[in-house]
Amino acid sequence: MGKKLTVFLIDGADNGPRTIEIGNWSGKAINTPRSQLTKLIERDEYDKPGVYVLKAIPQKDIYSERIYIGEAENLKTRLKQHLKDSDKDFGECLIFISKDELLTKSHVKYIESRLIELTKVAKNAELDNSTSPSKPSLSEADISDMEYFINQIKLILPTAGYSFLIPTTSQSIESQKPEDEKSIVETSFDIKTQSLSATMVETEDGFVVIRGSQANLNTSKSIAKGWLQLREKLLDNGNLVRNGDHLQFTENVVFSSPSAASSVVLGRQSAGPLEWIRFDGKSLKDLESE
Repeated sequence: MGKKLTVFLIDGADNGPRTIEIGNWSGKAINTPRSQLTKLIERDEYDKPGVYVLKAIPQKDIYSERIYIGEAENLKTRLKQHLKDSDKDFGECLIFISKDELLTKSHVKYIESRLIELTKVAKNAELDNSTSPSKPSLSEADISDMEYFINQIKLILPTAGYSFLIPTTSQSIESQKPEDEKSIVETSFDIKTQSLSATMVETEDGFVVIRGSQANLNTSKSIAKGWLQLREKLLDNGNLVRNGDHLQFTENVVFSSPSAASSVVLGRQSAGPLEWIRFDGKSLKDLESE
């Protein structure tokens, strides 16, 4: 079932502050550049309890964003403190509140803790938080409500230009049932050379290189900068480690395209649809052309 997201440009500028809402959801997001936060912070929404995300330029160019996640009983007070703090050199601020006073201090502390936890699992951004706050004690019903709230946050983040909760790994392979084995085989492709072997599976998450697959230890000058940075990120976050004379995947890693996957595996620029071969000898390109 689809979801309706409503984006409202507060001052009519495409790069200005905006509100983001989802139909039949009591929450609301406001995203704003730091340069306009001082003015926008006087809106009534910032007097409420909520969770906020500060986005900054990453220290390592292998990541696209540096993130700080926080919570406050009064967002206006907390964010004014951050604006005065020279250590918080952020460029954007995104807040999440409830339109019907649903969120309490315990609720926002729970959401903050879970978002930090999910960010660490995703391994897709630099995280500025030095500690991982413990989750407060909530009733089973409240936990269910907060997890639903977090699911809506996950939908909004990409729309607002944030990718830190998009996981670099996939759990969908392990969740496959035995009766799905045939479909797994039909969507499974290999790259095999004299020095390495790797397997990729097409899933709803994307093109997933399976844990245990091998990658070339070295890279050639032909590899695109983006794929080289992707390799470096996987090495930095431990999804790819050295194992003897090759690299090895420690998790099922999601790629946006078969060429991204094959280029990381082979350490050179490559055409994934031609490199990935199914059990019957057909390439991914052959199957896409049928």
